[in-house]
Amino acid sequence: MRNDTDIGLRSARQGAIALLTLDRPARLNALDPGLIAALMAALDGIEADASIQAVVLTGSGRRAFSAGADIHAFTPVIESEAALRDFVRRGQALTARIEAFPKPVICAVNGLAYGGGCEVVEAAPLAVAADHARFAKPEIRLGFPPPFGGTQRLARLVGRKRALAMILTAEPISAEEALAMGLVNRVVPAEVLLDTAMAMAGAISAHSPLAVAASLAAVTRGLNLSIAEGLAVEEAAFARMLPTADLREGLAAFREKRPPEFRGR
Repeated sequence: MRNDTDIGLRSARQGAIALLTLDRPARLNALDPGLIAALMAALDGIEADASIQAVVLTGSGRRAFSAGADIHAFTPVIESEAALRDFVRRGQALTARIEAFPKPVICAVNGLAYGGGCEVVEAAPLAVAADHARFAKPEIRLGFPPPFGGTQRLARLVGRKRALAMILTAEPISAEEALAMGLVNRVVPAEVLLDTAMAMAGAISAHSPLAVAASLAAVTRGLNLSIAEGLAVEEAAFARMLPTADLREGLAAFREKRPPEFRGR
């Protein structure tokens, strides 16, 4: 896979897993327009590659997963309403893409995840955090609310009062607090963070990619629907699997007491 070092993104491949690394350590892996565009392009390529079944997204170094939007890139657009709206839309498009991605995106949070970095974690379906990681919503200190989806996703993930405490105080929380409120799935020592995230991705990759995509879509689409509407989404997701070879293989493997060999078709 390509290495977009000039715009701060490194891409690698381990079997069926794509590893994307935010690599702007001098800016604490902050998101600027170039990095956002590179991430979007990388996700497009990963979606089109049937041999890739999961994505691990992390940051370079130990200090930061991502400090959020790059304020140095953000400042010049403040005077232009059109440019400001474009910047926000780019960030919202990125988090929406991660949230709706048909392959699991697992954030390996290797340090602070502030602002837009926290919003990326909120959007991802799964996240593992190093024990020294910290999460915060500091935007209010700069005079604006979280703009990359954070006012909407965080409350849905952790509840309104917990979300508002983070958003309105800007105080950081620890990895253990993030785990307790459901913002991340696991907290592990920093030295095993990437191995843990890759193992999670590997476990998912053993299953039918069609069933994984259907599960992701059903949960994401149904999350904010009524239970009746959500059950209809679930039924439709199940129905899409009925004509697939993966479903037939899964049932045959169960009957024959052997590991299934899914082909993604």
